[in-house]
Amino acid sequence: MGDQRSLHVAMYPWFAFGHLNAFLNLSNKFAEKGHRVSFFLPVDTQPKLEPFNLYPDEIKFIPLTVPAVQGLPPGSETTLTVPVALHHLLMTAMDLTRPQLESALSQLKPDYVFYDFTHWLPEVTKALGMKSVLYCTISMAAISYLLVPGNDHEITEDEWMQQPAGFPESSIRLHRHEAKAMRFITYREYGSLSFHERLTLTYRNADILCFRSCKEIEGGFLDFVEKHYGKPVLLTGPLLPKPPTTTLEEKWDNWLNRFEPRSVIFCAFGSECHMKKDQFQELLLGFELTDMPFFLALKPPLGVETVEEALPEGYKERIGGRGIVEGNWIQQQLIMSHPSVGCFVSHCGLNSVTETLVNNTQLVLLPNAGDQFIVARLMGSDLRVGVEVEKREEDGWFTKESVCKAIKTVLEDDGEIGKVVRENKFRLKDLLLRPGFEEDYITDVIEKLKVGW
Repeated sequence: MGDQRSLHVAMYPWFAFGHLNAFLNLSNKFAEKGHRVSFFLPVDTQPKLEPFNLYPDEIKFIPLTVPAVQGLPPGSETTLTVPVALHHLLMTAMDLTRPQLESALSQLKPDYVFYDFTHWLPEVTKALGMKSVLYCTISMAAISYLLVPGNDHEITEDEWMQQPAGFPESSIRLHRHEAKAMRFITYREYGSLSFHERLTLTYRNADILCFRSCKEIEGGFLDFVEKHYGKPVLLTGPLLPKPPTTTLEEKWDNWLNRFEPRSVIFCAFGSECHMKKDQFQELLLGFELTDMPFFLALKPPLGVETVEEALPEGYKERIGGRGIVEGNWIQQQLIMSHPSVGCFVSHCGLNSVTETLVNNTQLVLLPNAGDQFIVARLMGSDLRVGVEVEKREEDGWFTKESVCKAIKTVLEDDGEIGKVVRENKFRLKDLLLRPGFEEDYITDVIEKLKVGW
């Protein structure tokens, strides 16, 4: 019989809902096994996450005040309300919460602290006699390609387009426009240091690395990561989210109920994706071109206050009641699981893609930045469970025709590519939902944390 003692873990994710939700999902798994969780988050963000806390007796939210930073709009707490150009200031604000976190941890005394972007946290946990766990909300494939320790120097575009030495057998590679984007993202300011420096320190200083992944999807990358970082690597399994305790907002439920099962295209690009206006409009025109009903949850494009201002001329009149373009926060998980939704167009954030793998919607891949490029190759080329939207090599531009083509390809009954993708996705879904599959992974993580290092 295994160790029966209860763990106490703390969570401190980056202030973006994709990260907050991923950490809360892991927290629910710990709490389900009877372990205590102290979850740090911005004070006014707590109400948005409370419906997803399935074990409020075991998971306690610890609210933090986000410090004021010059140039950051007053009251800013998450990337949902902060423009991409100001994310580095939100990161600065998060760094400034260090005294609050140190004080709280010294009183709470958890066994482990899970974190992702706060590179300084291992210093805090070491001083307090705790262990730090880097919980990675992106794929092992992405870390393997983009952040191996040998990449401490400034990487050229040509280097970004080549797989690192010893990289597992895979079709994953960056296109030219993606390599350009990676250079921009990687070396931009992100708080007091560059994004690349922050992530490099974050991974190097952690006591333990933990990935939301499984050997069945990314087994080839496990050995690669362990070898390069020389520290324990834990896999939680896919951590499939349980249905939230709330119901879908009535107006959206009523709208979706108007359509036949599996006939609606759903598209959501997360809280951190802001496209240029012309590309935003091309995307919308692509959905119009499908002649299918669609629900789009998108942030306003750069330089525009609302999605309504950015709509193509005459768009509302042409689509009538068959299309929704929403710029505010929506209940993505509940919409995606609605019976009328048959296709999900994803920006390839790992959380969203994982949700799609285990439902009945088909997957269209349209990566926007960073690790999303790697996830798109992993799902579209290696695993072949989705269809990626074609882009121009030099600048990444996609057309309305390429958006429509990807959607039609994955949905058409008689198309050869669509058949293969649907069959592969069905097999993977069957594997991920196999009784005991996820249970074995999370149990293994907990037992290893009890033993310690």
